[in-house]
Amino acid sequence: MECDKKYITIQQLEQHNKPGDLWVSINGKVYNVSDWSKYHPGGETPLLNLAGKDVTDAFTAYHPATAWQYLNKFFTGYRLKDYKVSEVSKDYRNLIHEFTKAGMFENKGHTAVFTLASVAAMFGFVFYGVLCCNSLWVHLCSAMVLGMAWIQSAYIGHDSGHYIVMSGHGWNKLVQLITGNCLTGISIAWWKWTHNAHHIACNSLDCDPDLQHIPVFAVSSWLFNSVTSSFYGRKLEFDYMARILISYQHWTFYPIMCVARVNLYIQTFLLLFSKRKVQDRTLNIMGIILFWTWFPLLVSWLPNWSHRVMFVLTSFVVTSIQHVQFCLNHFSANVYVGPPNGNDWFEKQTNGTLDISCSPWMDWFFGGLQFQLEHHLFPRLPRCHLRQVAPLVKDLCNKHNLPYKSLSFWEANELTIRTLKMAAMEARDVNNSGVSKNFLWEAVTIHG
Repeated sequence: MECDKKYITIQQLEQHNKPGDLWVSINGKVYNVSDWSKYHPGGETPLLNLAGKDVTDAFTAYHPATAWQYLNKFFTGYRLKDYKVSEVSKDYRNLIHEFTKAGMFENKGHTAVFTLASVAAMFGFVFYGVLCCNSLWVHLCSAMVLGMAWIQSAYIGHDSGHYIVMSGHGWNKLVQLITGNCLTGISIAWWKWTHNAHHIACNSLDCDPDLQHIPVFAVSSWLFNSVTSSFYGRKLEFDYMARILISYQHWTFYPIMCVARVNLYIQTFLLLFSKRKVQDRTLNIMGIILFWTWFPLLVSWLPNWSHRVMFVLTSFVVTSIQHVQFCLNHFSANVYVGPPNGNDWFEKQTNGTLDISCSPWMDWFFGGLQFQLEHHLFPRLPRCHLRQVAPLVKDLCNKHNLPYKSLSFWEANELTIRTLKMAAMEARDVNNSGVSKNFLWEAVTIHG
């Protein structure tokens, strides 16, 4: 009976927002996930970012219908008083319902199979070119193909990390380890740790690790305040060296992207050999050992050091295309400070993402992630459906007066460089006077 139900206010829910005391609300019912957070497959960070809030939209986006049956054991007996659903959330949930009815989340298409086949063919070409030919030009072509193979492997690793490549959890995990750790040398455990936090806190300056690149890059002058990263648990120091580097970031962006892969290798080792809790640490380390066995051996087969250096650099430069693409999707979008609010999930995703418009035949090249907003809203949706749902997402954005940003690859590059340049000019102001002058820039770029 209604009179027997117990209620708490949103203010009372917000008090349970820390490790060991972590409550969330889903569809107006309050759940205590304090103990479960340590075993959450997506890691503890996403739960901490949304602790003390209503997380219905985020939960629906990330979990299949089968997950709802496990919620009862976490139910506190409380319901959220005056629980209301915004019109945007109603329409968003209706879209998810329609996609579920149409079987789109289960129909994975053949894209992953074709991509895996292309990756296998590219690696075959690379090994043939290195092992069976002595020509420098063949070796450089092999390096370019290797870079493209790494790009496509990363896309498959990304999709399997969202469990949308294979039908079974175990098979997806196997694909993660092969395409991530074994083929690219980048730990899928590191990727999950950062990527899940990025999705939940999209473009939060202090919660989203994908925007926390001090001392090399800063997309907003707000970062000049040496904000504390809730993800890394440390202050992002905007010191003298950071000011110098950021002052020229619009010039250094592309050169740094050419060697950005080195940072991913470093981050992989830092996580796997840290004291942090890492899921499947042993399997991840074994995969990394395999990569650092076959890749150096392959490079060592080249006839001399000039070939080896050019081979490695060329392969890294090719992969910079992907690193740039990931930056284009978010660097020039709106940012905010603080953790995300569970009740504006759709709005935060639309404000923090930018799509790359391209012809259908380029979908393979961009790995489906040119539909960045669609992927953020429906992370369980296989990439073969993203182009199909894009018009529906655009219509929903127009209906609720929310931004739907889609630019060509060239236009997105221009906007990103413009964003970096504006922050660089602001950093120079700080250099000269010690005080930020361009408050208008902060007002335009900070939302939250």
